[in-house]
Amino acid sequence: MHKVVASGLLGCAVAFGLVAPGAPPVLAEAGTEAAQRILRDGFEQGGFAPEGGLFYKDNPEQRAGRVIFDRTAPYSGAGALTLIAPPSCLPHAAGCSERAEVWERPEVLVPFRSAVWYGFALRLNDPLAQDDRRYVIAQWKREILPEAIGDYSPFLALRLYRGRLGITVETDLIPSYPIGGSERPEGCLPGEALVLSRTEAQQTRALVAIETGATSTDYPSYFNACAPGIRVTPHADLPSAQQGWIDFVVRSQPGPDGEGHIEVIADGVHIVTVQGHIGHGGPGLDDNQYFKMGPYRAPAPLPWSISYDDFRRGPRCSDVIRIGQCPPEPPQASKAIGKPPLSTSSDLRKTKGP
Repeated sequence: MHKVVASGLLGCAVAFGLVAPGAPPVLAEAGTEAAQRILRDGFEQGGFAPEGGLFYKDNPEQRAGRVIFDRTAPYSGAGALTLIAPPSCLPHAAGCSERAEVWERPEVLVPFRSAVWYGFALRLNDPLAQDDRRYVIAQWKREILPEAIGDYSPFLALRLYRGRLGITVETDLIPSYPIGGSERPEGCLPGEALVLSRTEAQQTRALVAIETGATSTDYPSYFNACAPGIRVTPHADLPSAQQGWIDFVVRSQPGPDGEGHIEVIADGVHIVTVQGHIGHGGPGLDDNQYFKMGPYRAPAPLPWSISYDDFRRGPRCSDVIRIGQCPPEPPQASKAIGKPPLSTSSDLRKTKGP
């Protein structure tokens, strides 16, 4: 069973009404477009702030996870949120994963093709995994309807590879050219993304940012092709996963037809601009994007703990940035608003309510 714990009451489960399937909606203001809402949660209240739009999703994969509202060494203010994914999968269980993720509430979701800015601080707690398992720290996805066929990876994800941070974007399968082949004998051309072509899943995954002091050879060798349809403009490398608190600012705007636009800032430093094919289209996909943060991994023998603080979301970079400067906005930002958001999805299928 997942545990919601407040600092000073460790070992005691505290019921905040944060994970119940029937939790009442918050922030549902008539006439207010979700994309224009400003959300903030500093995790100061021993629970999720109503104005933050976050909740811990109660589903089978997450019930072993722990949620701790902690007052020990926060990034700012008096509190932080620690999420722990303990070992919970049975040996050799097929398709099992271990999670402790906080989701955006259904009523605050933003239309899939809209631009929205996020900010949050995170700290990867010891021990820091050094292996090649799947480790996801934060992710952005598109809602999926029950009738959808197949699985869809996050269109944007902050990951851990062999103890190093990396950022990936994903889209429907697009043309790519193997490195060493006749089209790209020496590597990718300037601006092309380094990708993995996942032909069975009909998706292309790009590694768009790596950690300072690392090279692409420090990351999995399956990123071995170049995709002109995903354009990457690197500005700086990511901070070290071992440095402690890192403050991220992210612009999310998927566009599976080539109009996607992502910006990433870390500790006030502009890391990367990604444009082009980002996200998924096709039947079975719904109208909204959604964000999750928390440890998600393939089965592993030790608990994985990540602390988060100072979550914020808004329609503009200026709504969320703390240090550094905002990158210039594109000439015309999309203002498309989809149907009113009804629910988030599980990683495979849309479900009813939180």
